[in-house]
Amino acid sequence: MKAAAFAYHRPDSVGEAVDLLAEYGDDAKILAGGQSLVPMLAMRLTHFDNLVDISRLDELVGIDLCDNEIRIGAATPHAFVGMDDEVHDSVPLLTLATPYIGHFQIRTRGTLGGAIAHADPAAEYAAVALALDAQMEAVSPRGARDIPANKFFTGLWENSMAPDEILKAVRFPVWSARSGFAVQEFARRHGDFAIAGAAVAVELDEQSHVSRCGIGLLGLGSTPLRGSPAEDAVVGRDVGDGATQHGFFGGRTA
Repeated sequence: MKAAAFAYHRPDSVGEAVDLLAEYGDDAKILAGGQSLVPMLAMRLTHFDNLVDISRLDELVGIDLCDNEIRIGAATPHAFVGMDDEVHDSVPLLTLATPYIGHFQIRTRGTLGGAIAHADPAAEYAAVALALDAQMEAVSPRGARDIPANKFFTGLWENSMAPDEILKAVRFPVWSARSGFAVQEFARRHGDFAIAGAAVAVELDEQSHVSRCGIGLLGLGSTPLRGSPAEDAVVGRDVGDGATQHGFFGGRTA
């Protein structure tokens, strides 16, 4: 099958892109890496009269560390995130999650912001954003606002941004040096959508008790989910107790 006819727009700035969204409303859709949207259009699972291509906007690409957060531009490709040394040192959970995203070609074209805004319940970066309490930077003709990850995902392929808003960047908190991170998922083949999976972050205090825990679950509902009951079960416990009784603290540590 082929996609139905649409008008193609390639703005020169975020401001121009926002104006196009405001002009066309529900008849417009942002096109970033296109690794999720284009197949859906080709199979006619969805249709938009206007596609607004933001993939070449330099202001949406980049990785910066400031104020104990990693800020990643929405159009930054998965491959850049996975290879970045600053991400590896500051937010290892993103580095661990990246190889699970499709295949190399998809990671080269797909973008972090596109994957998160698409709000697929099996998306790895969405689960990481939930686990780490990330903040989404959205911009519209009314200005900019932050949307916490736990308020962002509202349904299957749906998020809480308004039709005229663009996801400009995502900010991930940097956890302390006494933290451990792991990602596990089950799929029929490597590169397939995950049937189920989890992105886990654990932080210890000076007495080696769990002071903070974040668990993002993928493939288990209509949205990415937060594993709050499991988090509550381990917070305050000794790390050795958690490791022996729950098998919880395996995986790579920062």
